[in-house]
Amino acid sequence: MLRVHRPLAGSMLLLCNPLSACLVGRAAAPRGGGGGRRGLHDGGVIPESVSTWRKPEAGRLKLNFDGSSKHASRRASIGGVYRDHEGGFVLGYAERIGTATSSVAELAALRRGLELAVANGWRSVWIEGDAKTVVDVVRSRARVRAEEDRRLCGEIEALLPLLDDMTVSHVRREGNRVAHGFAKLGHGAARPKVWRDVPPDEVLRFLQRDAEGK
Repeated sequence: MLRVHRPLAGSMLLLCNPLSACLVGRAAAPRGGGGGRRGLHDGGVIPESVSTWRKPEAGRLKLNFDGSSKHASRRASIGGVYRDHEGGFVLGYAERIGTATSSVAELAALRRGLELAVANGWRSVWIEGDAKTVVDVVRSRARVRAEEDRRLCGEIEALLPLLDDMTVSHVRREGNRVAHGFAKLGHGAARPKVWRDVPPDEVLRFLQRDAEGK
């Protein structure tokens, strides 16, 4: 049975400005003066790509993030989910971010997830996504050249040092279906949405299957 996470008494969810605003925000200057930004962080790495969702260890939360950009219109949305070591739902988020490329949507989804971790005082986080290029950026294995991508990378780079313990991994899409579900919800969201304690019905089935290792 799926367990939902109950917050400690007096806990409060803090929200940041919508990510659409950050896309025109101040960008960190590229390092080294040449060919684009290198990766952001050399933190803990789980190297293998798998097709199933894996639980984090006790005392750590896991963030799965996803971005969605429709091919013709490029209308984009983001989503993500935090779960605990038993697969229990902690928090989910979804947001429409306007027109964006798929890489911008993926980076925006990661940035929003990191914002929420910092705002809630979560310092030990396993980060996972199905966009290998974004995972490689965080692992310091890829360059970023597009201007909007660099802007978002600057925001992410400022957030990562606020985590005490970070692991990053790539998962195939089958293992990222809950985050994908939240990203789909973002397309219809009139404003940024955050779910706490009780997940939306649209992702319940996949949350249950992930918790059971299916």
